[in-house]
Amino acid sequence: MRDTKRMGTDLTQGSIPRSMLGFAIPFMLSTALQVVYSLVDMAIVGRFVGSHALSGVSIASQVIVFFTTFCVGYSFGGQVYISQAIGRDRRDVIQHAVGTLFSVTLLLAVVFTAVCLLVRHAFLRILHTPPESYEMALEYLVICGGGLVFSYGYNLVSSILRGMGDSKRPLLFISIATVVNIVLDLLFTGLLGWGVAGAAWATIIGQASSFLFALVYLYRRREQFGFDFRLKSFAVEKKALTEMSKLGAVMAIQYSAIYISMMFVNSMVNREGVYASAAFGVGIKLDDLIIKISQGFQAAALAMVGQSYATGDHARVKKVLLYDWGFVAALYAVYFILYTGCGAQMFGLFTDDVRVISLAPVYIRAIVWGYPGFIIMRATNALVQGTGNARLGFVSSLLDALVLRIGLCWLFGVVLQMGLYGFFLGYALAVYGSALPGLVYFLSGRWKHRRVLLD
Repeated sequence: MRDTKRMGTDLTQGSIPRSMLGFAIPFMLSTALQVVYSLVDMAIVGRFVGSHALSGVSIASQVIVFFTTFCVGYSFGGQVYISQAIGRDRRDVIQHAVGTLFSVTLLLAVVFTAVCLLVRHAFLRILHTPPESYEMALEYLVICGGGLVFSYGYNLVSSILRGMGDSKRPLLFISIATVVNIVLDLLFTGLLGWGVAGAAWATIIGQASSFLFALVYLYRRREQFGFDFRLKSFAVEKKALTEMSKLGAVMAIQYSAIYISMMFVNSMVNREGVYASAAFGVGIKLDDLIIKISQGFQAAALAMVGQSYATGDHARVKKVLLYDWGFVAALYAVYFILYTGCGAQMFGLFTDDVRVISLAPVYIRAIVWGYPGFIIMRATNALVQGTGNARLGFVSSLLDALVLRIGLCWLFGVVLQMGLYGFFLGYALAVYGSALPGLVYFLSGRWKHRRVLLD
C-alpha cells in the first residue's frame, strides 16, 4: 500500500504500464501542444507572409531553441535530483532543491537573454541565412530572445512538478500558452498584418501567460510542495547546487551541442537556397511532433527510474525500460505510416509553394532511417539520466552532435555529393550516437552500481 504521507507521486509501486501511461499521456499532450504553437507560427507565417518568412522564422527558431537548451538541461538535473529525493521521501531536501533551482535558472535566463541579443547578427551569418529572409529572421530573433525568461520560467516550474511525479499540471500550463498563441497569431499576423513580428509577439505573450499561471499554482500550494517562497528560501544551497550542477550542467552542454550541430546542418542546407531552407524548417517541425510526443514516455521512464533506482529496485527499473521501448515503438510505427503516406499533404499545411512541397519526399525518405535510433534512445536516455550518469550522457551527446551529425552531413552531402538528401540523411543517422552507447550501458548492467545522488 502506498504511503499517503509521502510528498509528490510515488512511482515505485503498482502497475508499471498504468503508471507510465498516467504520467506520459499528460506529458505527451503538453509537449504536443508546445509543438502545435510552434507549428502555428510556421503555418500562419507561411500562409500570410510567404516562403521567405517561413525560412526566416525557421532559422531564428533554431537559435532560440539553442539558448533554451541551457535551461532545459539544468532543469532536468533538478528534476532527477528531486525525483530521487521523492524516492527516498526526503522532505528536507526539497526546500533546498527548489530554491536553488529557482535562483540558478532565473540567473541563467538573464545571462543568456543578454548573450542572445548581443550575438544575434553573428548567429544569422553563421547559419548563412538567405538574404531574402535575413531581416525577418532578425526581427523574430530579437523579440523572442528578449522573452527567454518566460520560457526558462515555464521549464523550471514544470521540472519541479515532474520531478515530484506530476505531469498533469504542466499540460494545463502549456495549454494556456497554446490557446493564447494561436489566438494572437491569427490576430497579429493574419488580421493586423504585423508579419513575422506578430508571430513572435504571440509566442512571447503565450509563454508569459503559461509561466505566470504555473508560478501562481506553485505558490498557492507551497506547503504541499515543501517550498515556502520566502526570500531566504531562494538561497543557493551548496549540496543541491553541486549535485544538480554535476548532472544539469552536463545535460545543458549535451543538449546545446546537439543544437549547435543542428545549426551547422541548417547552415549547409541554407546554402542550397531559400526553398531548401524552408523545406528543412517545415520537416524539422513535423518531425519534432513525434520526437516531442515520444519524449512523454522518456519523461515517465525518467521519473520512474529515478525513484525506483533510489530505492534499489533494479528489477523494476528494467521493466520500466522494456515497457518504454514497447510504447515508443508503437508510436513511431503509426507516425511512419502517416508520414510516408501523407507527407506532401502535411508539408502543404504550411505553404502552397510547390517548390517547397516538392522537397517533402527528399526529406521524408532520409529522416525515417533515424526512427529505430529514436526508439532505442527514449528508454536508454531515461536510464542514463535517471541513474545520474552525466559522463555517459555527455560523451554520447558529443558523439551524436559533433562527430556524427556534422560529420555524416558533410560526408554524404559534400564528399559523396548526395546533395540535399545527403544532408538530411546525415542529420537523421546521428541519433545512433546516443542510442547505441546507451543500449550497451543497459545490457552491460553497469548502471546497477552507480551511487544515488543523495548519498
